[in-house]
Amino acid sequence: MAARKRASTAAGGSPAPRTPGWIAIRVGLGALALGVISFAVQGGEYGTLDLLDQKQRLASARAEVDSLQRRVDSLRAYKRLVETDPATQERIAREEFGMVKPGEVLYRFAEPQ
Repeated sequence: MAARKRASTAAGGSPAPRTPGWIAIRVGLGALALGVISFAVQGGEYGTLDLLDQKQRLASARAEVDSLQRRVDSLRAYKRLVETDPATQERIAREEFGMVKPGEVLYRFAEPQ
Protein backbone atom coordinates (compact mmCIF):
# COMPACT_ATOMS: atom_id res chain seq x y z
CA MET A 1 0.00 0.00 0.00
CA ALA A 2 1.59 3.13 -1.15
CA ALA A 3 1.07 6.26 0.82
CA ARG A 4 -0.02 9.20 -1.25
CA LYS A 5 0.91 12.74 -0.53
CA ARG A 6 -1.70 15.36 -1.30
CA ALA A 7 -0.46 18.82 -1.86
CA SER A 8 -2.98 21.51 -1.12
CA THR A 9 -2.90 24.24 -3.67
CA ALA A 10 -3.58 27.92 -3.33
CA ALA A 11 -5.43 29.98 -5.91
CA GLY A 12 -2.29 30.38 -8.01
CA GLY A 13 -1.66 26.64 -8.14
CA SER A 14 1.27 26.70 -5.74
CA PRO A 15 1.09 24.91 -2.38
CA ALA A 16 -0.42 27.00 0.45
CA PRO A 17 2.13 27.96 3.07
CA ARG A 18 1.63 26.36 6.48
CA THR A 19 4.17 28.37 8.40
CA PRO A 20 3.28 29.79 11.83
CA GLY A 21 3.76 33.31 10.48
CA TRP A 22 1.13 32.76 7.78
CA ILE A 23 -1.36 31.40 10.34
CA ALA A 24 -0.75 34.39 12.61
CA ILE A 25 -1.40 36.76 9.69
CA ARG A 26 -4.67 34.99 8.84
CA VAL A 27 -5.80 35.08 12.48
CA GLY A 28 -4.84 38.76 12.70
CA LEU A 29 -6.73 39.63 9.51
CA GLY A 30 -9.76 37.69 10.74
CA ALA A 31 -9.69 39.53 14.08
CA LEU A 32 -9.30 42.86 12.28
CA ALA A 33 -12.24 42.08 10.00
CA LEU A 34 -14.34 41.06 12.99
CA GLY A 35 -13.38 44.28 14.80
CA VAL A 36 -14.29 46.43 11.79
CA ILE A 37 -17.64 44.68 11.38
CA SER A 38 -18.50 44.95 15.08
CA PHE A 39 -17.61 48.67 15.09
CA ALA A 40 -19.74 49.22 12.00
CA VAL A 41 -22.72 47.54 13.68
CA GLN A 42 -22.39 48.78 17.27
CA GLY A 43 -19.93 51.63 17.39
CA GLY A 44 -20.01 55.18 16.25
CA GLU A 45 -22.64 57.86 16.59
CA TYR A 46 -25.25 55.93 14.63
CA GLY A 47 -24.58 52.45 15.98
CA THR A 48 -27.05 49.84 17.12
CA LEU A 49 -26.85 50.81 20.79
CA ASP A 50 -27.46 54.47 19.93
CA LEU A 51 -30.40 53.48 17.74
CA LEU A 52 -31.96 51.46 20.56
CA ASP A 53 -31.44 54.38 22.97
CA GLN A 54 -33.06 56.79 20.51
CA LYS A 55 -36.07 54.47 20.06
CA GLN A 56 -36.51 54.26 23.84
CA ARG A 57 -36.28 58.05 24.18
CA LEU A 58 -38.78 58.50 21.34
CA ALA A 59 -41.26 56.14 22.99
CA SER A 60 -40.83 57.99 26.30
CA ALA A 61 -41.35 61.37 24.62
CA ARG A 62 -44.48 60.12 22.83
CA ALA A 63 -45.90 58.83 26.11
CA GLU A 64 -45.20 62.19 27.76
CA VAL A 65 -46.85 64.07 24.88
CA ASP A 66 -49.88 61.80 25.14
CA SER A 67 -50.11 62.40 28.89
CA LEU A 68 -49.81 66.17 28.45
CA GLN A 69 -52.44 66.14 25.68
CA ARG A 70 -54.89 64.40 28.02
CA ARG A 71 -54.12 67.01 30.69
CA VAL A 72 -54.74 69.85 28.22
CA ASP A 73 -58.05 68.29 27.16
CA SER A 74 -59.07 67.94 30.81
CA LEU A 75 -58.19 71.57 31.56
CA ARG A 76 -60.12 72.76 28.48
CA ALA A 77 -63.19 70.84 29.64
CA TYR A 78 -62.84 72.35 33.14
CA LYS A 79 -62.46 75.85 31.65
CA ARG A 80 -65.63 75.32 29.63
CA LEU A 81 -67.47 74.25 32.79
CA VAL A 82 -66.22 77.27 34.74
CA GLU A 83 -67.30 79.63 31.98
CA THR A 84 -70.72 78.12 31.24
CA ASP A 85 -72.01 75.96 34.12
CA PRO A 86 -73.70 77.89 36.95
CA ALA A 87 -73.39 74.98 39.39
CA THR A 88 -69.62 74.85 38.88
CA GLN A 89 -69.37 78.61 39.25
CA GLU A 90 -71.33 78.49 42.51
CA ARG A 91 -69.23 75.62 43.87
CA ILE A 92 -66.00 77.53 43.16
CA ALA A 93 -67.40 80.73 44.69
CA ARG A 94 -68.40 78.87 47.86
CA GLU A 95 -65.34 76.62 48.26
CA GLU A 96 -62.52 78.91 47.20
CA PHE A 97 -63.84 82.36 48.07
CA GLY A 98 -66.17 81.59 51.00
CA MET A 99 -69.11 83.37 49.37
CA VAL A 100 -72.69 82.80 50.55
CA LYS A 101 -76.10 83.61 49.13
CA PRO A 102 -78.23 86.30 50.76
CA GLY A 103 -79.90 84.92 53.89
CA GLU A 104 -77.37 82.09 54.36
CA VAL A 105 -75.08 81.86 57.36
CA LEU A 106 -71.53 80.65 56.94
CA TYR A 107 -70.13 78.49 59.73
CA ARG A 108 -66.40 77.96 59.93
CA PHE A 109 -64.89 75.42 62.24
CA ALA A 110 -61.42 76.17 63.50
CA GLU A 111 -59.03 73.57 64.78
CA PRO A 112 -58.38 73.91 68.53
CA GLN A 113 -54.91 75.15 69.27
